[in-house]
Amino acid sequence: MDAQSQWTGLDAGRLERITDHLERNYIGPKKIAGCQVSVARHGHMAYQKSFGLMDIERNKPTRDDTIYRIYSMTKPITSVALMTLYEQGYFQLNDPVSRYVPSWKNHRVWVSGEGADMVTEAPNRPISFRDVLSHSAGLTYGGGLPGVGIQHPIDKIYRGLKIRSAGSADTMIEFMDKLAQVPLRYHPGEAWMYSLATDVCGALVEIISGKPFARYLDEVIFGPLGMKDTAFQVAPDKQDRFAANYQRGPDKGLKLIDDPATSAFIAEPGFKSGGGGLTGTSADYMRFCEMLRRGGELDGHRILGPRTLEVMHMNHLPGGKDLTQLAIGGFSETANEGVGFGLGFASTMSQVQTGTLGTGDYYWGGAASTIFWVDPKEDLSVVFMTQLMPSGTFNFRGQLKSIIYASIID
Repeated sequence: MDAQSQWTGLDAGRLERITDHLERNYIGPKKIAGCQVSVARHGHMAYQKSFGLMDIERNKPTRDDTIYRIYSMTKPITSVALMTLYEQGYFQLNDPVSRYVPSWKNHRVWVSGEGADMVTEAPNRPISFRDVLSHSAGLTYGGGLPGVGIQHPIDKIYRGLKIRSAGSADTMIEFMDKLAQVPLRYHPGEAWMYSLATDVCGALVEIISGKPFARYLDEVIFGPLGMKDTAFQVAPDKQDRFAANYQRGPDKGLKLIDDPATSAFIAEPGFKSGGGGLTGTSADYMRFCEMLRRGGELDGHRILGPRTLEVMHMNHLPGGKDLTQLAIGGFSETANEGVGFGLGFASTMSQVQTGTLGTGDYYWGGAASTIFWVDPKEDLSVVFMTQLMPSGTFNFRGQLKSIIYASIID
């Protein structure tokens, strides 16, 4: 056994199957432009490799410090930020959000109809902090998910109010007050639907802390963890490291959909999206994962207490149910079978139901097929970066889990 295998309990030879798998199935056939994989166990890097191109049009190879759009992998970072305020006593999980946003006392719940004929009723209870942290508040994405048109009468109201529309410059409180005008899709806590709830969490960080959301993230998470390349804007001196973003076309070829030279991410956004606005590197996100794996601390900087983190990756769905029983809507960054949801993370409840190895890991993904997971039981952190939309095109997570867990030998 080599020294690295002794430190990590991972067979280096078996881990090399990742290289063969990605090159044979994805890089060679040009199903993706390029990618990066980082696997760490017991705090030691066991596998780290960059593949292919970060920019096909300019023939630029993937660099170790390539900057990616992480989209919804922003959500766990935002959720951690909000929970740092929970730890300071600003709110309890069951407190109503309306404590800080009075307009949220006015919410109604959709019953039937649309437009002038829409019927609504009062919610059974107010939306709580737990509800927005766990996507069970009754909010939707307003029909704004990739490849999803207007699916429901209330989505038209989101569109009409221009909630989180492209180039939105709403302040956080304006965003929250607009949401107060939209009927909820269901009563708070009664279902699960992927939604703008984590943008709400970002707004609450700003409203409660009194600091701009981006600055709070810098001071409380990115600075202490040394996540030097994670931001809502790719700075001018870093733009040569910014990857292109692609879409799988009808011909199964790659179509450029966001050129790094002209991307919206090279300008500072008006609205800082806690649900999907960040860009960053594999190395930065691995530092975030390692903080999670270590119970909220890394290199002497404590972000959260271990008990808080433990509560965050428990299943908060009512009655201990999984997403198959409670999810509404056809889009998510996870399969539903055997999967629970906590405060900012999905978690594997059953290896049998999910058909994947590993129980108790917690994770999420992003719209451009980026993924991460942390497994406390196996003391494991994994980050996968690429730029391919939509995220459900290939099951990178399931495939990598098969190879990585089969490499554990201790």
